[in-house]
Amino acid sequence: MSNFYKKILDNNKKWVDEKLKISPDYFNNLAEGQSPPLLWIGCSDSRVPANEIIGAEPGEVFVHRNIANMVIHSDMNMLSVLDYAVNALKVKHVIVCGHYGCGGIKAAMGNSSIGIIDNWIRHIKDIYRFHQKELDAIEDETLRFNKFVEFNVKEQVFDLAKTSIVQNAWNMGQDLQIHGWVYGLNSGYVTDLGVNFNCDKDLDDVYQLKF
Repeated sequence: MSNFYKKILDNNKKWVDEKLKISPDYFNNLAEGQSPPLLWIGCSDSRVPANEIIGAEPGEVFVHRNIANMVIHSDMNMLSVLDYAVNALKVKHVIVCGHYGCGGIKAAMGNSSIGIIDNWIRHIKDIYRFHQKELDAIEDETLRFNKFVEFNVKEQVFDLAKTSIVQNAWNMGQDLQIHGWVYGLNSGYVTDLGVNFNCDKDLDDVYQLKF
């Protein structure tokens, strides 16, 4: 058994002991069910742990993660999580959280083939194409990289608003707000990018579904 593997097993026991010291019924209460107010759509990057970033306890955040926090309309995994969160759990907030230094975004800025992930990264390249004029005008590579991260988050929030799941919830009068954040690996802080929706009125007419 490797030292790392043993360490994580030991850490689990310590974590359980710490929680039980706070409340003997801690895990019994968790086992009764969940009603999180938030769905977090984030990056798979190991440095961006959703609960820890916002100081949330288990049971408070429903989480979906993928490379570069993408909201792709044909991704049944993401759509299934979104549908369950919105229609079963009745979350009130959905946050798309990207992060500076994202490897998926960086890969989309280049042309190197990595493997099967090339097909996923192509969706990110589309975001660059949408904003190419503004991005290409930024000479500093780091600043361009950071701006691309922000553009990607904003586009994913728009794509979230375009889903039939979110629009149907709004049509039914459900209290549902969606937001775009970016997380700084070197600071620990999140920034609200100011792309927040609670209805479809800011979408182009062609995306506004009629129920």
